[in-house]
Amino acid sequence: MPELVVLAEQLLAEIPGGTGRYTRELVGALARTAPERWSVATAVARRSAACDISAAVIDGVTGPRMLPLPPRALLLAWECGLPLWPGGDAVHAPTPLSPPAAPQHRSLTVTVHDTVPWSHPETLTRRGVHWHRKVITRAADRATAVVVPTGAVAAELARYAPGRAPLRVIPHGVTTPPNPPNAEEISRRLDLPDRYLLAVGTIEPRKGLDVLIAALGRYQGPPLPLLVVGAMGWGGVALSAIAAAHGLPPQRVRVLGRLPEDELAVVLRRAAVLAVPSLAEGFGLPLVEAMAVGTPVVHSDAPALVEVAGGTGLTVPRRDPAALAAALREALNDPAATAARVEAGLRRAEGFSWDVAARAVWRLHADRVPPAAEDLVVPHRPG
Repeated sequence: MPELVVLAEQLLAEIPGGTGRYTRELVGALARTAPERWSVATAVARRSAACDISAAVIDGVTGPRMLPLPPRALLLAWECGLPLWPGGDAVHAPTPLSPPAAPQHRSLTVTVHDTVPWSHPETLTRRGVHWHRKVITRAADRATAVVVPTGAVAAELARYAPGRAPLRVIPHGVTTPPNPPNAEEISRRLDLPDRYLLAVGTIEPRKGLDVLIAALGRYQGPPLPLLVVGAMGWGGVALSAIAAAHGLPPQRVRVLGRLPEDELAVVLRRAAVLAVPSLAEGFGLPLVEAMAVGTPVVHSDAPALVEVAGGTGLTVPRRDPAALAAALREALNDPAATAARVEAGLRRAEGFSWDVAARAVWRLHADRVPPAAEDLVVPHRPG
């Protein structure tokens, strides 16, 4: 029986982030949509017996099996080009952490989520920029195919890392956040205000949260609090200090940290507006999830966000707190226009499906799966 192995290392990361959510959702969908006689397994770097790897266990999927090397050694081995194959007839790497190439008669696909290492290197560590550029460039030349979530990323990657592997645009899906039966209890436990602004994502420089807080300092209207859902990332983004610098009292900005899915669903559904002021994104899962539950969105003009939202949110220039403040005011104070955008967002969100994404990935590996007309292939080299 042929086997597709998905590298699930991101699920065990200290901060799984959006790529962790992508990995979990896609692996589950790959299992649901597997072609006849194909099976799906996951693989992770070696851990000690005492290490809890339950976060990488997914229903309907074999594994995770452990590779011979621990995380740091595995990263270094693949970065240096050692041909350590994780097993299976095909491998999908949901992040750029991947083998350097596939052995003969096997296939390797790699998802590249964004081009931040080239477009916004100042928002990553120096080591992160070097590593990502190296492994993404190699994947673009040696992988069977490179998967990207938007046409915007495809166009940028073709410019920054041209190679022989075809680019396949496969948008992420959306799992509509549930409305838990204990939503009121969750709301009380989290002490949610009656009305608030929301930002969701790892707290790091490229998310533009400093611009959002600066916009709150300029906002002319009721002093709505900003709730931020996400783990602290790198870069020392001190939101409380930024708020104080803009004259905001401490209660205006609250960091809720990383929340379980049921709590995130409640917070997302009850937000007055989701703000996504990112300097760069490859897709923007929180944006689509907000659209799927009818929460209004205001987002930056990062090309991928514009592409994904499709005009259903208010778009503002990046790094422009005055424009962001004006857009927030419009979203909050023009209920008719906001309702029309929300309705359009609900319809657009219906078009993002994890099962559709999984079937597109399968077509890159399983010859018996016929190509679909809606697949978009962007060649690396123009012409």
